Amino acid sequence: MLVTGGGSGIGAALVEGFIRQKAKVAFIDIAAAESETLAERLGRENGNRPLFLHADLRDIEALRAAVDRAAAAHGPVRVLVNNAARDDRHAIEDVTPEFWDANHAVNLRPHFFAAQAVVGGMKAAGQGAIVNFSSISYMINGPDYPAYATAKAGVIGLTKALAGELGKYGIRVNAIAPGWVQTERQKQLWVTPEALAAFVDKQCLKFELQPQDMVGPCLFLASDAARAVTAQTLIADGGYL
Repeated sequence: MLVTGGGSGIGAALVEGFIRQKAKVAFIDIAAAESETLAERLGRENGNRPLFLHADLRDIEALRAAVDRAAAAHGPVRVLVNNAARDDRHAIEDVTPEFWDANHAVNLRPHFFAAQAVVGGMKAAGQGAIVNFSSISYMINGPDYPAYATAKAGVIGLTKALAGELGKYGIRVNAIAPGWVQTERQKQLWVTPEALAAFVDKQCLKFELQPQDMVGPCLFLASDAARAVTAQTLIADGGYL
């Protein structure tokens, strides 16, 4: 299986979760040092080292080459998790066409081209699962990131379109929409005690969401336990109101 953006945050938790299930895991990330450290630790702790593939997902040819390397090492990709994203804040007045395109080049475009790169192997196998990470940001009218929210809404449209096209080949396509997950990036850049407390207060479940909280939903959608589930969005936000 293959995870994009697997070197840190939610992606790293997903890589670890699948490794602990004895899966053959490859992951793509642009951060080499952090990713190598993760791969080494997981290999040491589990006797099952994930394959780190260094690539910039904005470079579609590099993405395709990374998928080919994953398939050469582990066989055709049967599970793809499109996780990579950047929720950079931006004011409407400051957005240029170049910024808009660069934002979607991380937050939406690779989802399609990663799926395109693995779908041949899935068709040949007669089965496969694609899990696309969206966000509740576009559902709750989240401010400060209109380009990001647009991309995350687009992920849902892409998920449903791919599910409609690929179901006849036994390939399922679903999405996960996390709430505010407390990754190190979030804590360094955006989280304040006041904002976090206000957010958790609007959740039915009164705890801070952690990257590990996304592992179970992803394992389910990737597994045969979800064999009848496709074209769906699993919202994992603690019941945000």
